[in-house]
Amino acid sequence: MCGRYAATKDPAKLTGEFDAIDATEDRARGADYNVAPTKNVVTVVQRHPRDEDGKVLAGEPAVRSLRMMRWGLVPFWAKDPAVGNKMINTRAETATEKPAFRKALAKRRCLVPADGWFEWRRDGKRKQPFYMTGPGDDSLAFAGIWESWRDPKAEEGAPPLLTFSVLTTDAVGKLTEVHHRMPLMMPKSTWQSWLDPDADEVGDLLAPSLDLVDGIELRPVSSQVNSVRNNGEQLIERVDPAAKQLDDGALFDLPAS
Repeated sequence: MCGRYAATKDPAKLTGEFDAIDATEDRARGADYNVAPTKNVVTVVQRHPRDEDGKVLAGEPAVRSLRMMRWGLVPFWAKDPAVGNKMINTRAETATEKPAFRKALAKRRCLVPADGWFEWRRDGKRKQPFYMTGPGDDSLAFAGIWESWRDPKAEEGAPPLLTFSVLTTDAVGKLTEVHHRMPLMMPKSTWQSWLDPDADEVGDLLAPSLDLVDGIELRPVSSQVNSVRNNGEQLIERVDPAAKQLDDGALFDLPAS
């Protein structure tokens, strides 16, 4: 699964890294070392320009942009946005079969930039958090799907709620040492194919990249990350798992396995 991650880069840096324009409208938050479900975060999408009525402009190429979305997919047919709280992850193996995810996988795919993500390994009666991050300063790009939801009670012209879910797969390689699931990470060579709004079939992109997994560091970190109330660079610093840790909020908000 993927229940927490770190995202510290500002839109100016992400536009260069993902070759995208900034459409976050200055709503991006600062560095967040403890991104949790229901937070609004930066995602990457690629869409054809549309006119004022929402119709695609014929002949115009798709534009890649950074957009703010809330973590937790709310299907367009949902009656209550709270349903998104249970849809933070989508199993890549069954996404084409589930009504809540099938159309989004075919038409509305995104990338979720991250520095790394957190997972918890059970050691006896306690859970040891680990931070999984790549080498160097390059972002990881989680595969995601997104939806646009409109509140039927909202005033006419009110903007829709944009939400997303992170695709996950069975863990492979050394990541199996921590947890049995992991986010589906997209190599840079597949970004265009994944984001292409004219491509309906992406089944060949749903397999995990062993090359990316081989480069991931498994770093034991403080149990302070257990609580969404804690934030800051100290959450991703390596600790000795055998040493006694400061339990600042460690018993709160621990994601379920």
